[in-house]
Parts: sequence; structure tokens; C-alpha cells
Amino acid sequence: MTAVDLGLPTLGGLDGVPTTEERQTAKDYTSDQEVRWCPGCGDYAVLAAVRSFLPALGLRRENIVFISGIGCSSRFPYYMNTYGMHSIHGRAPAIATGLATTRPDLSVWVVTGDGDALSIGGNHLMHALRRNVNLKILLFNNRIYGLTKGQYSPTSETGKITKSTPMGSLDFPFNPVSLALGAEATFVARALDSDRKQLTEVLRAAAEHRGTALVEIYQNCPIFNDGAFDVLKEPGERERRIIPLRHGEPVRFGPDGEYGVVRDGDTGGLRVAKVAEVGEDAVIVHDANAEDPSLAFALSRLGAQDLDPTVTGVFRSVSRPTYDDLARAQVQQAVEARPGDLQALLRGSDTWTVAG
Repeated sequence: MTAVDLGLPTLGGLDGVPTTEERQTAKDYTSDQEVRWCPGCGDYAVLAAVRSFLPALGLRRENIVFISGIGCSSRFPYYMNTYGMHSIHGRAPAIATGLATTRPDLSVWVVTGDGDALSIGGNHLMHALRRNVNLKILLFNNRIYGLTKGQYSPTSETGKITKSTPMGSLDFPFNPVSLALGAEATFVARALDSDRKQLTEVLRAAAEHRGTALVEIYQNCPIFNDGAFDVLKEPGERERRIIPLRHGEPVRFGPDGEYGVVRDGDTGGLRVAKVAEVGEDAVIVHDANAEDPSLAFALSRLGAQDLDPTVTGVFRSVSRPTYDDLARAQVQQAVEARPGDLQALLRGSDTWTVAG
């Protein structure tokens, strides 16, 4: 899918391919603001990945908008040389919905964190997902509140010792991917900040998706939750734990692909098994385009709070009419059926008297 397919203004000709003079680079998307994240923060890697793939979309920078809420990740718009808005806590999806609905010429992105999106902003996130507004939502998950100095968040593991839970968190954490799939989001993915290749692939797929695309990004906070995802980066452990999803391919992993995901007849869900023991035909084939999200949801339930195992990649990518497209069509239909007269409405006889 190209920018032309999305109906967005592009560089160059009708094919959306910029000319040599217009071709953009990551530098074109770099603002003049000093990046103020802690040394070692995973946000740097995500910022670099976004800057690197946006030029390839062929969109004009003035037609891209980043909207954020509150948190360390929400400084993102300052560092992109596009339009942007640093909004209020948890409300970025609501503000972005209004923008996407009224401005179909824009590519609208939401940058949020696990606290911003899943605590005070949980309701806004859920409804943006179910409505299928044409938004790209990047959810930075570091399993902690970073900006407010280390309280536990909605994704912190049970028993987490923090400033607000000195005896350990009692909460059972959210699984953002499961939440998104439960809301029937049309595009759901997960990636690690340290895996530049997969992160870029996932972000590009999200950008090309028409509808709400949620990408959960495991991201390290070196100050308040350092090393939360290190086990997924260690040689040996990485291959043993990470299950990469590839559309149309058997779900296998391990140093030599010796493990596979198979159906569990006892629970009705999925489980990990050795391929040599169950046979290759038992291994499920990933279909990200399946209309029924049940299998994608089952994949999201593999693993536990200890990240063993962890599924990454695109869980779901399906086509469905978007809320903003439908809303604009409905307004146009109403206008054509009954052209409005604002003055007649204001001076009409439909009035009410409110008693004192």
C-alpha cells in the first residue's frame, strides 16, 4: 500500500515516489530540539527507527502528526520535524480521533506509555481500537512509571517492589496485545526496542495499515526498571524465549527451530512443544489476516510475566471500514439529503423555555 492508496499527499508524481531532489532522509525528520531522555533509555532506539522508515513512505512532513499524552515517551513530538501536539494525560487517542476524522489528508500517530495509555487513558484507548479510527498507536511499555519517578504501572508484574508498592504490587498486569485483540483492533503487533530490524518492519506495516494500528514496544527504563527485558536480549535465552510471528509460516522458534506452537487439546488454547515429538504438521501456521481474532488472542496468551516465552511480530492485520471514513460519509449523505441552513436553524421555532 502506498501513500496514494491512503489518499495522502505525497512527494513526486502520482506513484508516490519522491524525485531525487525531494527524497527525504532521517535528518529531515529530526527537529532542532535537544533530546532529553536518560542515557540508555529505549526511547532513543524507537525514535531512530521511526525517523529511518518515515522517509520511505513518501509522505510530506507537513501531512504527518504525532500526538502524545503525558510521560517520558510523550516528549516524542518535540523530537520529530513534523506537526505534533503534547496533549493531556491519557487523552491522546481522543484528540487524535478528532483530528483524524476532520483531516483525512493527515497521517496521525499517537505516542503513549503503559501508564498513560492503560491507566487514566484506558477507556480512550479501548474505544479508539474498537472504532477502528485511522490512527497509528505506539505504546511504549517499560513496566513502570518513569516520569513520576518509579511507581508501579498497569503492566508491572505482580510482586513488583516500587516506591508505591514497598511490599510488592498486588495487581495482575494488563497484557496490552490481549487487550487490543479483545477490543477487535484491526492491527496489533509487538516488538522490542533493541531489535531494530523487526521494529522497523512492524512500524512500516502499521503505517501502511488503514485503520487503528497498535504496536506495543518493550522499552527499557534504565533508571527505574533497568534490565526489565534483558532476558530477551541475551544470546541463547533470546532464541529460546522469543517466538517471532511471520504471516503464512509455521510458528517455530529456538536456535534450530526445534520448538513449535501447537493446539492444546486440554485447554482449547495453544502450547509450546518440541517439533520432533509432535510432528511438523501439528505446528500452527500463522494467519495475521484471519477475520476471527481467536487464534491471535491465543498467541498473545502464550508466556507469562517472566517473559517465557514472548511472542513478537504482527498478531493481526485485517481490513475493516474505519470510523473516520464512515463518519465523513455519513455527514456527506446528510448534507446531500437535506442541505442545511444555519440561520434558519438559529431563528427557527424549535426553542425551549427553562423555568427559573
